[in-house]
Amino acid sequence: MKQEIQPANGRLGVLVVGLGGAVASTFVVGTLAVRKGLAKPIGSITQLATIRLGKRNENRFPKIKEVVPLADLNDLVFGGWDIFEDDVYAAAQHAEVLVQKDLEGVKEELQTIKPMPAAFDQNWVKRLHGTHVKSAATRWELTEQIRKDIRDFKAANHCERVVVIWAASTEIYLPLCDEHKSLATFEKAMKDNLTEIIAPSMCYAYAAIAEGAPFIMGAPNLCVDMPAMWEFSAKQNVPICGKDFKTGQTMMKTVLAPMLKTRMLGLDGWFSTNILGNRDGEVLDDPDSFKTKEVSKLSVIDTILQPELYPELYGNIYHKVRINYYPPRKDNKEGWDNIDIVGWMGYPMQLKVDFLCRDSILAAPLVLDLVLFTDLAQRVGMSGIQGWLSFYFKSPMHDFEHIPEHDLFIQYTKLKNTLRKMIGEETLDYLD
Repeated sequence: MKQEIQPANGRLGVLVVGLGGAVASTFVVGTLAVRKGLAKPIGSITQLATIRLGKRNENRFPKIKEVVPLADLNDLVFGGWDIFEDDVYAAAQHAEVLVQKDLEGVKEELQTIKPMPAAFDQNWVKRLHGTHVKSAATRWELTEQIRKDIRDFKAANHCERVVVIWAASTEIYLPLCDEHKSLATFEKAMKDNLTEIIAPSMCYAYAAIAEGAPFIMGAPNLCVDMPAMWEFSAKQNVPICGKDFKTGQTMMKTVLAPMLKTRMLGLDGWFSTNILGNRDGEVLDDPDSFKTKEVSKLSVIDTILQPELYPELYGNIYHKVRINYYPPRKDNKEGWDNIDIVGWMGYPMQLKVDFLCRDSILAAPLVLDLVLFTDLAQRVGMSGIQGWLSFYFKSPMHDFEHIPEHDLFIQYTKLKNTLRKMIGEETLDYLD
């Protein structure tokens, strides 16, 4: 793959859909605090992880950011859209993820970051009532407004490049339709204003690709994971990736399920429940939005365990996922798993996990990494689905010819091997 990587010169615009949400505001506050030396970027691979280069006896373990030409944090410029008009300082206060002292250190910068009106349709997110929204006659016109926002932001902030990332709420479940299967039929559906099959998130994805900006899908709803978008991203030579940030409970599944499989331990059932009280929990309290999340979370175990290859071990798994809105928890989610496993001679055992996590604290460094890595992919000349970034997603996007990889450790190896190829180093097979 050794290619000429365009340098990360100039400013990189980071446009976040859902700028005032818990994940986005936590990401922006944290990144500003890190670059001022007020916090550490814990959880970020781009900022903290090392990468082995060469043979083991060479003992070369530089940090990724020392050998891979990533954009510098000081060059990031933040903006985006939200259905509420609060600046990021007010939004972060409302989210109640971070304590006041962490906001005060970057307060002046946060107050200057104000969202543009959002493309919003309450039919797609029934529990939210947006007050800072765009008006358009058709989805096509709505998309043109977003495209203009991207161009205007880029010019006003003197950005060389832009990345667009969806960190907004989960839209209702929608299966793939005929109109999603080619760019021509998709564009016609937008112009015909078929609002029941063209979601607002799709307008953002199309606009970003049209403007040459990589697009990252952080929620599980149908958006960029369709042939029409794959065709468009190839045509525009733009990277896309998704979907659904892998943070708490599903991250644990991508670690524990491979453990069961590598030891050839059986599995009878896996019951997962969550309680959370932030805006995401409120949205997912709607059955139609929950259906979207459920499909994403249920896909992990089957893909890793391959019941078609191991029917005696995994052919009859009972897998249940529940998400419960519980306002007192706010952003502090609790993910509880009961796992019924089977060992030697069919004897039953149990594994129980109680993960008291902070959803936005886990998601924020993923957002930072994805922004920097997709910008890198763009400068390398990569386009279409970025499978090497599957590490970051619950439901990694893939075309119809490939199966997704869910095993966290295989995903991590793929990510690092891709970086090695980019910089002209040998990939590792660990046979040395």
